[in-house]
Amino acid sequence: MSIEIRNHGRVGAEILGVDIGGNLTADEFEAIRSAFVQHGVVFFRDQLLSEEQHIGFARRWGTININRFFAAHPTYPEIALVLKAPDQRDNIGGGWHTDHSYDAEPALGSVLVARELPPVGGATAFASMYDAYEALPARLRIRIEGRRAVHSARHVFGSKPREEIRDSDTRAGRIGNSAVADVLEDVVHPIVLRHPLSGKQAIYVNPAFTIGIEGLDEEESRDLLAEIYAHCQNPGFIEDFHWREGSVAFWDNRATWHFARNDYPGYAREMHRITIEGAALD
Repeated sequence: MSIEIRNHGRVGAEILGVDIGGNLTADEFEAIRSAFVQHGVVFFRDQLLSEEQHIGFARRWGTININRFFAAHPTYPEIALVLKAPDQRDNIGGGWHTDHSYDAEPALGSVLVARELPPVGGATAFASMYDAYEALPARLRIRIEGRRAVHSARHVFGSKPREEIRDSDTRAGRIGNSAVADVLEDVVHPIVLRHPLSGKQAIYVNPAFTIGIEGLDEEESRDLLAEIYAHCQNPGFIEDFHWREGSVAFWDNRATWHFARNDYPGYAREMHRITIEGAALD
């Protein structure tokens, strides 16, 4: 069976004709790797992955990060549960972000498998930070050149989160372990990174976990970050992935943002996520 790789609208690539839960050949894996590096996110359809196969596919890419804050699968701690019950108001990931930017060595990527889906809605939006960088206005490019930004987990996962998170019902058994977040040190990464796999430049700040810019006061940081975020949310850099049974997404946390749409009130959604360790960023 031959692999077909096609563009997924403005962001990512859809890969057909492959069973990622089976014994991928060296050529198949290299084709997937090449698409992942080039596009920043790859999507698969009609996969019948068991939990063991999900873990096995993730391990081909690197060491699995055991999530510190999401509820874990009761049998497979490698799998973080991204859950929303019919009676719950808020979803997990319902804002633009990139996973684990608060770590000194941010995650390579995340493999998300659909397990239970609402009959309508529940798409995940992706934004290309490669494209966002390439389209930077000259004035903004000059302002951020060489600058570094501060990233933190405390205001999201800690015991004193920002107001909109404090009032969220995701804390009721779905997200926890605030004591660990409280003692995590803030980290600093370049605003524009040189991607360790593709060599391309990408914007590396995000609305969820970036809290300031080195060398600027609070107001200056807030204003500059707001300008960057507004630019990165240009619809020309964004595409929704519409889930169906057997769908899998594998995104690069260094090259994309994502946003889980919360547009399915009264229905359940269960996704299984495995995150893969990355490396320090230059």
